[in-house]
Order: sequence, then structure tokens, then C-alpha cells
Amino acid sequence: MSSSSLHPLERAILRAFLALPDRETHLPLPEIARRSGLDPAQVQMGVEWLKAKSFLSEKVDRLETVLTVTEGGEEALTAGLPEERIMDALSGGPREMKEIRELFPDSTIASKAVGALKESGTIRIGEGGLVYRNGELPEGIKRLRTLLGTIAESSLPVTLEGLSPEDQGLLEQYQRRRGKGKGLLRFDERATKSCCLSPDCSLDIKELEATESLLGAVTPEMLMNKSWAGKSFRAYSLETPPPRPSTGHLHPYREFLEEVRSHLVRLGFAEMTGSLVEPEFWNMDALFIPQTHPARNIHDIYLLSEPRTASDTAEWPLEAVARTHEGREPPTSTRGWRQGFDPGQSRRLLMRSQGTALSARTMAENPEVPGKYFAIARCFRHDQVDATHAVDFFQAEGIVLEETASFRTLLGLLALLAREIAGVDKVHYKPAYFPFTEPSVELHAHHPVLGWMELGGAGLFRPEVTHPLGVDVPVIAWGMGIDRMAMFRLGLSDIRDLFTGDLSTLAQMTRSEERSRAWKSGMKVAMEESP
Repeated sequence: MSSSSLHPLERAILRAFLALPDRETHLPLPEIARRSGLDPAQVQMGVEWLKAKSFLSEKVDRLETVLTVTEGGEEALTAGLPEERIMDALSGGPREMKEIRELFPDSTIASKAVGALKESGTIRIGEGGLVYRNGELPEGIKRLRTLLGTIAESSLPVTLEGLSPEDQGLLEQYQRRRGKGKGLLRFDERATKSCCLSPDCSLDIKELEATESLLGAVTPEMLMNKSWAGKSFRAYSLETPPPRPSTGHLHPYREFLEEVRSHLVRLGFAEMTGSLVEPEFWNMDALFIPQTHPARNIHDIYLLSEPRTASDTAEWPLEAVARTHEGREPPTSTRGWRQGFDPGQSRRLLMRSQGTALSARTMAENPEVPGKYFAIARCFRHDQVDATHAVDFFQAEGIVLEETASFRTLLGLLALLAREIAGVDKVHYKPAYFPFTEPSVELHAHHPVLGWMELGGAGLFRPEVTHPLGVDVPVIAWGMGIDRMAMFRLGLSDIRDLFTGDLSTLAQMTRSEERSRAWKSGMKVAMEESP
């Protein structure tokens, strides 16, 4: 292994390692940069070259959390944190709560900031709802502004683990997470790496210095002043890998959806397909959701304005479903919802709000028993967009029709899906209520940044659902938020990033997917080798 072909960047990095008393000492990349005098990008490039030439070995030390200021955080740095703006508004005297709310486009921001300031004793609310300034801005808010500014201005990544426990606790309150809107900060988990000299590297400092004077690339200046005369050039290495070209390929999320589809097919599921537009009958009525349920409100679903109603109702089991809703016999003994059933409402068209509509259609089409069916269905709901919610999303929907199907079977299937699709092994179940299943359960998984997060709901279809559709065996039903499952696999903490075109985020998603596949592959090998 010759040092005559080493680039100046490689020499600077190797010099840092050869100066260590122990050749097996590992150095993290920031420490390599400090010891070599190179910037982080140069270190990253030089380390990759040296790894390819077997001069260095690399290992993953731990996962760390990188902090990034969000758009909301940048706006707060410019216009002021909500608490700062409220305190400034009160500097001229007491203000009505209505005036405080008008300072912000979202009144919930004002309510949370007022609550925090009141709890700290900085403000008080007097008679008539007047808000009084009762002290100075809390030190925690001042410290928060300082930290936000430091993170935003830093040229190097700032990690949560590099801060004091007090600062960590402060920032965790303002990270982008469910229930806190956009948040001021974004937390992204990444692996930290360190390197040491490879066992195959026999190079010493004397040999490195002996080839120090070798010239590199020929430049026009060298040719003009003949400074190359009497000197030797660095050897040209054919082993150095060329730059990796940026080639086009599928979006990581699209690749994930295709992988999920292929995986379910391998498990023996047949795919269900259908239109994005559904009548309320299949989306709601056939699933025993009462016609007065809040989910049918225009604030929860998107109704079509043209055409407004469906016309192809001849094949619908409309009468059987109506009798079930009203509690009339047959097809099943039930009290129903003890209210009238409006066939006109059943014909209203809407954008599909749940993939379960496809399950209802499948059960009405004389499915195979035993049988397993799935769909990756795009759904639409009128929801407030945040880190875990979107107005349109994909849902992995499935049913299993089997004489011996039970709730135990369902729990095992949910755990399998969470492990095989999302790549998570830390889950728990929570009792739930859905109008169309009994018993019902929610599956929650632990996200490294967002904490516990619901992945989906499941249960056994009620007889009020299956009997009117002509099914007389138990039916397991599950609907999983495939977008949220993708967040685990692709290393994201914001559901909106699934549809980004930002190249750095796409590269992060690709790397996370590769790590997840390697983990799954290693787990499979370990299971096969275990006695």
C-alpha cells in the first residue's frame, strides 16, 4: 500500500491519525477536522477516499439528534416569539384578551403563550378579562431566543446531545411534534461515525513525510514557470472510485409504496382497487356509520358539487343496509340506530375518506372464504395540516375472511405489519371505538422524535356490517396510516416531507431506507441462525 498516490487532503487526515499514540484510536469526523485543519466537507471527501484505499476503517458510534430552525422559528426570530410580542404589547398598559389574540393569525398561539406567561407569574388577568403585565420576560424565553439564533446562524450542525440538560428540556417543548403545530424547531436523528487506521494500513509518519514533496495535478502556472523541473509527481491511482453520478430514480416514498404492495402480495393478499370518488353508501352506510355521525359533516369530508349524487344504485344492497340501520328484521338481529334512513343521503358523492369503503365493496361481491384482501387507498379528509396530519393521505386497508379468525389473530397481524412494513419493534395496543368493528383496537408505535404515534385502527367487523353484505364468517379489518409508517422507514419527523423535492431531504430518506433494509436483513439472518 503506497503513499505516493495520496492526495493532500488524504495526507492531512492521515497525519492526524499517525500523530496519535495508539493506531486503534477512533476519531469522530469533527475531531478529524479540528486536528487536520480541514473543513467538514473536505474531511468527508478525504475519509471516503481513504476508506476506498483501505487506509481507514469506519464505525457507527451512536445516533444523535440534529436541530434545525423551522420556518416558524425563523419567523419568530424576525418578528419575535409569541411571549415577546405579548409582553411588548402590554408595555403600554393592560390590553383586552381579544386584542392579544389579534396579534397572531392563529388564536391558539396567543392562548398558549398567555397560559405560559400567566403560569410563570409574568402577567395576570384581571376583571373584565384585561391582561396586565406583572413582571419581566421569563429567563426561559430569553434563553430560547438565544438558542434559536445560535442554531440558525451556526455553519455546523447543532445537536441536542451537545447541549446542557436544561437547554435540551427547553428546546424539546418547542420542537415540531403532534399537537404543537409547526413548532419552532425540527429534530432529525442521524448516525455519528468515527474512523481509525485500518489494520491493513502499514504506513508510518516517516513514509508519509518522505512523499510529501510529490507534485499533484499539472497546472498552467507550473508549465509556464517550469516549477515542475527536477521534481516527481504523485502516482496516479486507478483504485480511487470516480464521483458517483446523480442518476434519476423513483421518489423514496413511491418506492416505499411499491414495496408495501409487493410485500402484501407475497403474504397472500389480493389487491382491491376503486375510484377516489365514493357515494356515502359505501363510504359510510355499508359500514354501519349512522347518517347523523359527525364524520359526515362538511368540516370532515369533501362533498362533490358536480355531480352531487350517484345514479348506479341498482346493484347496491340498499334495502338490507337500511333495515339494519333502522333495526328492522332481517338480515341480522340488531337495535340499529333507532332513527330513519335516507336513501337520498346514501347517494351523495364524496372524496373517499377511508379505505374501508373498498372493503365494503369487496364483501358485497361474494369474496372467497377463506380470503385475504388489501388496498393502498388514497383518502381525503378536512383536517388541520401538521407534522402527523395531511388533508390527503394513503391508507393501507385490509380484511381477512376466515371461519377461525379472532381478535388474537388480529393483534398478531398488526404486530407483523408494524415490524415488516414500518420497521418498528416498539408498539402497544389501545382500546378504541369504531362504529363498524367490535372489539376495536388502535396500534401505536414509538417514533424517535415524535414519541408515541397512532399508526392505525383495526377490529372485527360487526354483524351489522357483514350480514347485509352477504358475509357470514368473522372478518378481520385493519386500516393503517401508510404515510406515518413511511416516516419510520424514511427517517422523517414531519409527514409533509414525504412529498418534498428538496434533494438533501430526499438523500436522507434514501439513506434511512438503506439502513432499515440492512437492519431487516440482519434480523432475518439472526432469526434463521437461532436454534
